[in-house]
Amino acid sequence: EKLEVAPPSPGQLRHVFFHNALPFVGFGFLDNAIMIAAGTQIELSIGVVLGISTMAGNLAGYVEALASRLGLSIPDLTPKQADMWQTRLSAHLGKAIGVTIGCILGMFPLLFFGDEEEKLEEK
Repeated sequence: EKLEVAPPSPGQLRHVFFHNALPFVGFGFLDNAIMIAAGTQIELSIGVVLGISTMAGNLAGYVEALASRLGLSIPDLTPKQADMWQTRLSAHLGKAIGVTIGCILGMFPLLFFGDEEEKLEEK
């Protein structure tokens, strides 16, 4: 007989969601803030020398490692529960919403850019 595995509880799905969302908030924030503030300079200096674009640098692995060092615990699921559609959906939604929030928060450097075009037009 095959034993049926109970689907993850709503609490476990929330844990999966936040476990996936928090590192991606950090990734979206860092990626957007760095690209806004220094993207052009990175592209023109390192990118030209190495022949890569700015999108080739990936911060996600570093942010996830930092999150685990800071104590972000892994959800307690069986392998079958981790492979269920509810768990995968929760993980993907966490990543998508996390990176969206991170990118929105990462737009803060735009507050420091003046209206240079308007100043040039006035001159």
